[in-house]
Amino acid sequence: DSRTWFVVAPNVLGGCQGSTGPSSLRDGSRDLSLRADGPRQMSLRDASQWGSAFPRITVRDQVAVEAALADRLGIATWASLVGGSMGAMRVLEWLVGYPSRASSALVLAVGATATGDQIGTQSAQLRAITSDPRWRGGDYYDAADGDGPHEGMGLARRIAHLTYRSADELQLRFGNEPQDGENPLRDGRFAVQSYLDHQAAKLARRFDAGTYVALTDAMNTHDVGRGRGGVKAALSSIIAPVVVAGVDSDRLYPVVLQRELADWIPTTVGGLRIVHSEFGHDGFLIERDAVGALVRETLAIADRVSAPC
Repeated sequence: DSRTWFVVAPNVLGGCQGSTGPSSLRDGSRDLSLRADGPRQMSLRDASQWGSAFPRITVRDQVAVEAALADRLGIATWASLVGGSMGAMRVLEWLVGYPSRASSALVLAVGATATGDQIGTQSAQLRAITSDPRWRGGDYYDAADGDGPHEGMGLARRIAHLTYRSADELQLRFGNEPQDGENPLRDGRFAVQSYLDHQAAKLARRFDAGTYVALTDAMNTHDVGRGRGGVKAALSSIIAPVVVAGVDSDRLYPVVLQRELADWIPTTVGGLRIVHSEFGHDGFLIERDAVGALVRETLAIADRVSAPC
């Protein structure tokens, strides 16, 4: 209820819809490099947008920017940190890196580090984009008519979407059925191909390939234990009450990863929570009632611990 809670939802560093990212206009008089997670190197260029000169960023860098935002807003302590997937990576970094700045948290559909499976599928997405001739090393923003690496990004989205959904759902929805009016034996498509084509085209209209690369790379390097004595030591330093939940059909961030979080975070509330969904990883976005109940519980904890910001 936004009449009770003041909700802040910052666009993530590296993004293309509000914060600084590869598509942002560049001010050559300032050095954008960040130091939260190690040294950065940049090469100067005269293009109007950052493109390939945008520094490599990590989830830890993104949270450093969010902490600076909180400082600017005068928020010393958040009532709750709430996130799923990449958002939950940021929640974990907040809880470990800024332990006194949250009264409660919800961590949903994520792990403490990127796994080999996640890095593998996400690296394939990166290669799909960077192998597109229109990528131009990341400096495609001055191309005529916005002609960027749309084919590569569409392929990346197809790969990603398969990891977001469950095999059972795809079988139930599509199986090996042809797309209406098409014959897969005569240059037509299967229904699932049409579905993935739609997802690819939709993303190309609303997103930026440079941002896709920057954020996917940040997810690949996610490791809450880096430089902190390992994952178990990092998680054991958390002091805020944390609700940990996973989606039972999630094959990208399987429940075993959330079980590790629930076991190693000393302030886990009520053990691991399971959200039932047939939609795989996307269940954390789709199952509104179940996730809403977890958010309400997290806010209720914050209400008991401290007054809302």
